[in-house]
Amino acid sequence: MAETGTGSPDPATTFAAPQPADVAAGPAAARTRSPRNWRRWSGWLVIAVPAATSLAVGGYGIGGPSLWRDEAYTKDAIARPFGEIFALLGHQDAVHGAYYLLMHVIATVIGTSATALRLPSLCAMVIATGFTAAVGRRAAALALAPASGAPAAGGADGAGRGLDVPALTGLLSGLLFATAPYMTYYAQMARSYAIETMFAVIASYLLLRAWPDGRWRWWLGYAAAVALTGVFNIFGLLILPAHGVTLLLTDARGQAGAGRQFGRIPLRWLAAGSAAVLVLGPLLGLASRQQAQIAWLSRPNVKAIERLLTDLAGSRQLILPFALLALAGLVAAWVADGWRPLNPAAIALPWLVVPPFVLIAASFVKPVYYVRYVEFCLPALAILAGAGLTGLVRLAAVAPLSRLRLGPLRLAWLPAALVIALLAALLAGPQQAIRQTSARADNLRLASAIVAAHEQPGDAVFYIPATMRVLGTGYPAPFGRLRDIALKESATASATLTGTEITNPAVLKSRFTDVRRVWVVTGASGPTFPTPSTPADREKMALITGAGLHIVHRWRAGLVMLTLYGS
Repeated sequence: MAETGTGSPDPATTFAAPQPADVAAGPAAARTRSPRNWRRWSGWLVIAVPAATSLAVGGYGIGGPSLWRDEAYTKDAIARPFGEIFALLGHQDAVHGAYYLLMHVIATVIGTSATALRLPSLCAMVIATGFTAAVGRRAAALALAPASGAPAAGGADGAGRGLDVPALTGLLSGLLFATAPYMTYYAQMARSYAIETMFAVIASYLLLRAWPDGRWRWWLGYAAAVALTGVFNIFGLLILPAHGVTLLLTDARGQAGAGRQFGRIPLRWLAAGSAAVLVLGPLLGLASRQQAQIAWLSRPNVKAIERLLTDLAGSRQLILPFALLALAGLVAAWVADGWRPLNPAAIALPWLVVPPFVLIAASFVKPVYYVRYVEFCLPALAILAGAGLTGLVRLAAVAPLSRLRLGPLRLAWLPAALVIALLAALLAGPQQAIRQTSARADNLRLASAIVAAHEQPGDAVFYIPATMRVLGTGYPAPFGRLRDIALKESATASATLTGTEITNPAVLKSRFTDVRRVWVVTGASGPTFPTPSTPADREKMALITGAGLHIVHRWRAGLVMLTLYGS
């Protein structure tokens, strides 16, 4: 995962064993080797420190928030045998098929508690954090590289007066991602988005290895990473056009082994990207026939854009600081590095902008955009902001402030330290809020506890609409004791996510016998009971009112609304 040393293309040059001549040279040779040894260890620390931070930040309180409806879909789907999972994917949720199959295997080993279900996402985010640091470091090394295209040895530049710019860029990029509130949010979510993010970052790292190097082994690894990104979320394939823009923005002239080019795009990148898309052809075809699952999406508006900015930054208060740091990263790439090949801004800016832009633009024809579909762009903001923060350090290093000292400390670090302190203060609140159940749409644990406390033998249940049956699957025991009289086929029997319901009013009425109490379970986005929108749902409510039942009590658990009717 980590580049060896500070970006040397050959691992052997960094980890080579000491030669006899080195030993014979005694203390003088040891003093000569010490900077190199330090670079070797610092190279691993650049990766390890952010990864360990993300493990601590993302893992803290991971089992605390209740499962919500999307996680309930995961829990229900992965509890089925392999054959039944494949049957489900033929009807619904093919885009999550790889995730369900993977989670089925994992759940067999570690169980289906909230912590167990979320643990794979946490592990994926830890890996993604390490690769985010690696991308930031290698891109910064390439920006300082000589004309040969090899990463700069040692990473220091004249402007930084010996400052290891690549290592600092990687470290700050990784730490910014590790402490991002929405890194925590998706690390603590039993869905495929964290794994998608992991492969998107790995693909970006492999691009930085393949493009300057040119050898097929890197391009094959890149193609595999892109394909895996798309396997776990087909919208993750938008990393390809983002990388295409990166290659158009950069100059490959003078890079060793760059290979043939068509214009400014390497043919091997085109081949690798095309192979990834072709491999996913059957999945893309199946997903296109299941578009009814995203029929609830609407055309993006100003609020959708505002939410995108808020989610990427972590809160409204963080939008401006991160925007300024990102702008500083762009300025650093343009002024300090002359926008050289594959600098941090060139890899991060298209990654941050292109996927949301494509989905939002396409949504004006057919709605396909939702904020979590572009969550894999979050590392790009961290890299861009990390480059901006490093640029601030470099600027201070050549300013008059750099000659001032406070004891052993150089005051050149003061501006960056103040920015980091401000970010830490602004991140504390969102980090605390994001790990609360209230940050999720539903509180299925509370809904289950309410039913458990108030249900009585013989109680019936109606789900309005039928898809709300998922609200009873997160913590299913209390809901399983209610009579689901509208259910025709279970989810497993019908190879669907929520089962099928009786649509014949006469049959439904014949089942509505000896009913004295009815639970109505629905998901409401407002304070009032949602208006039934289908004939079947209107028939359910007609049966309740026709039997003379009235509201006994109503509870809210996030967006879950539980209404108990009785005589």
